[in-house]
Amino acid sequence: MFQKIVLCLAFIGTVSCTGQSAEEPQSIIVYKTNEPILVDGLANETSWNKAEISNDFIDIEGGKQPTYKTNVRMLWDETYLYFFAELEEPHVWATLKQRDTVIFYNNDFEIFIDPDGDTHNYYEFEMNALNTVWDLFIAKPYRESAPIVDSWEILGLKSAVHVNGTLNDSSDTDNGWSVEVAMPWEVLKEASGSNAIPEGGFWRINFSRVNWDFDLVDGKYARKKDANGNFLPEHNWVWSPQGVINMHEPEHWGYAYFSPNVAGNEDSFQIPQDEQIRWMLYHYYREQKKYRSENGSWATSLEELGLEPILVGGSQVQLDLELHRMGWSIQAKSPFTGHRYAITQDGKYQQIK
Repeated sequence: MFQKIVLCLAFIGTVSCTGQSAEEPQSIIVYKTNEPILVDGLANETSWNKAEISNDFIDIEGGKQPTYKTNVRMLWDETYLYFFAELEEPHVWATLKQRDTVIFYNNDFEIFIDPDGDTHNYYEFEMNALNTVWDLFIAKPYRESAPIVDSWEILGLKSAVHVNGTLNDSSDTDNGWSVEVAMPWEVLKEASGSNAIPEGGFWRINFSRVNWDFDLVDGKYARKKDANGNFLPEHNWVWSPQGVINMHEPEHWGYAYFSPNVAGNEDSFQIPQDEQIRWMLYHYYREQKKYRSENGSWATSLEELGLEPILVGGSQVQLDLELHRMGWSIQAKSPFTGHRYAITQDGKYQQIK
């Protein structure tokens, strides 16, 4: 089955296909560093002082402001991709000490990286204030059936924590904690589709901070429970809002642009216009999944999905829907560059060569 339709696409930040407002993902410039970075949980190097500081984190669904402030910085050199985050926190505590345990059962800091932006084969990294880490390789988001490789590790990883206060001491008030991480390019490039450092390009990245309300049990910190003995839900604060309480929708992650400039030499970055097509195609993907759950089959035409035409500065976008035995694909031709893009029934997104 092959069906073609011409629609218009809306700028994110105005009106989406459902009539709801949507936010454009965050972006950040990652400058190069020519000086050695000592991974000690502190940002004492000159390059860190000249790195771009992200906007403060926001609630994962957007709109609500977190209780405590969080922001991140990034740098790169020929060997590592570096991260530094500052987390405001009056009570710094952590209990988990075993690597690859479920770190978000403590307050934690998390990094998500999708090098080629196809929402498949991406990395998740978590760490707590004890510098206990958990790294995973995820073949597909949880919405699709696929393995999660918990035994995968970032070989050569460096990480450190600095506590501005006292760890696990409930008798005082802390200022917070900071984390510093260095991930080798040799590991990160494995899922990028390229052996090159993405200098002059961007990767899809997001950051999350899980924060729990707590009780003191015999003077020790513990996650707070309700009257029925159930843990209260965690707070999820992120760099680029997801719109839902789910970090595993990589299409919502932010854009990290890897500048060729050394930190201190200003650069600029704008999200390419073609990314609007990515955002649109993921909306169609979600609507197709919804249609199938309600009707038991995929929609055979885009009109069946009930989507209204959307505007992108008046630019026309040609869409092709093709059904096949294994599912479907939707292709779009960019009115900006002429490039063609496609999304499939399992959410994989790619530029068609």
